[in-house]
Amino acid sequence: MYISSVTDAPLVREPLHAPVAHLVRGGIVEGVHYGSVVVLGTDGEVTFHLGDIEAAFYPRSALKPVQAVAMVRAGLPLDGELLSLAAASHSGEERHLAGTRRILDMAGLAESDLRNVPDLPFDPVVRDAWVREGRMPSRLAQNCSGKHAAMLYTARLNGWSLDDYLDPAHPLQQAIAEIVEDLTGQRVAQVTVDGCGAPLFSVSLHGLARAAARIVTAEPGTPEARVADAMREHAEMASGSGRDVAALMRAVPGLLAKDGFEGVQVAALPDGRAVAVKIADGASRARVPVAAAALARAGVDPAVLSEFAGEPLLGGGRPVGCVRVVRALEPVPLASSA
Repeated sequence: MYISSVTDAPLVREPLHAPVAHLVRGGIVEGVHYGSVVVLGTDGEVTFHLGDIEAAFYPRSALKPVQAVAMVRAGLPLDGELLSLAAASHSGEERHLAGTRRILDMAGLAESDLRNVPDLPFDPVVRDAWVREGRMPSRLAQNCSGKHAAMLYTARLNGWSLDDYLDPAHPLQQAIAEIVEDLTGQRVAQVTVDGCGAPLFSVSLHGLARAAARIVTAEPGTPEARVADAMREHAEMASGSGRDVAALMRAVPGLLAKDGFEGVQVAALPDGRAVAVKIADGASRARVPVAAAALARAGVDPAVLSEFAGEPLLGGGRPVGCVRVVRALEPVPLASSA
């Protein structure tokens, strides 16, 4: 059973990460990625862990599903692709920009009301097209604009002030902090500012996995279930075309998955099995295979996860090695290493 009570905040300390992936080139370990991994069973108990799963850390955008749940609990009426966008780290494709405009229109607001930082689209192909066309960074194109538009809409619906919606003391952010604590089952250790300008709440890796599990196992029609359904049914709105997190949700039936900057990944299956990963150096090339290996540890068929087992390392334009999870995380089908 997943706990509903809230325990003390995780300790703020230097995390005791462990090796989670090797860079193998020409049969030799060229580099080592450190990190931490936790796997939860259907009963919420830890079935596997590596590294430090209890130290305070910042989940970054992997916390967005929880933030979206908090906004739905506060009255946000979105569903489907727009609710998925509210929990997104989107690629800046036209559908993402159009969806954010729709949320702002529903709120009677404009792009100028957003307080996230202006940026170019996250997707490199889309970003290059913007540069060629001479388009400038915008708040709409920044990957968190859907979340910010949803925050503004939630604030407007509740009669809360708009200009300061990113202030940690704002009623919206206080409501989000309360749900973060409720779903993770622990007090927030520390609050800072995320890259987009929104408050960022520090929990433990264990707590992040627990929150994902509670979201996917919630009763149909609840805010948690609405967010999970929206993200799974509209995975490209929560990320983008060609993004690994969308591909992972398509590959594993019923999987809810969300990535975050600095090497964070959380994923949960409909029966409550959940995994959370933090790569110490923030490398996505390790995040993906380690997350896949953790899902295999949780019982997902490794054959389904084979495309996520690790990207090749190139030499002279041809594969000469791979990113390979450490033995403690096996069994997962491994990319062949030279």
